[in-house]
Order: sequence, then C-alpha cells, then structure tokens
Amino acid sequence: MDDATRTELEAAAFRRLLAHLDARRDVQNIDMMNLTGFCRNCLSRWYQEAAAERGLDMDKEAAREIVYGMPYDQWKAAHQTDATPDQQAAFKDAFARNVGPGTG
Repeated sequence: MDDATRTELEAAAFRRLLAHLDARRDVQNIDMMNLTGFCRNCLSRWYQEAAAERGLDMDKEAAREIVYGMPYDQWKAAHQTDATPDQQAAFKDAFARNVGPGTG
C-alpha cells in the first residue's frame, strides 16, 4: 500500500471515530479514560500536536472544536456530567496504568 492510500484510510478511520463519538455523546470522557486511557481531549491534543509538527499554528480550542464538533464549552454545558466518586476513584487507578508514551 502506498503512503497516500494509507493516509487516506487513516483519515477516513479518524473521521469515522469522530462521527461515532459524536453519536455517543452520552459516553463521558472520564469513562473513556478509565477504560481506554484516552478521551476526546486527548484526541484534540494529539491533533494539535500533529498540526504543530507540520508548522501549523492551532490552539487548543480550535483542535477541540474539530474533535467535539462544536466549541468545547458548549459541548461541556450540553453533555458533560459531574464525575461520580466511583468514576474519580477508577480514574486514579486507571491513570497509573495508562501513563506512558502516546497516552492522554
């Protein structure tokens, strides 16, 4: 497979991931972090870092808007709930497991 095709496939898979996350706004970032070690904020940071590696100036809010499909503050107000004590405890445990190269 040539590099251009690989890049196109990766981009299509990323767009599908964003569409899936948009359809599952009920899934909280803390739950994603607890189960997978990354969340929507991680994706937006990785996007911003990829832009910077290519000499593009992109701030955190612009990257988040790409991942969230709307301004982050608007998404938080409409979809984010407060973390429960159980979620917070699980996050502490998960954080220790998930810290490493390429993680949130």
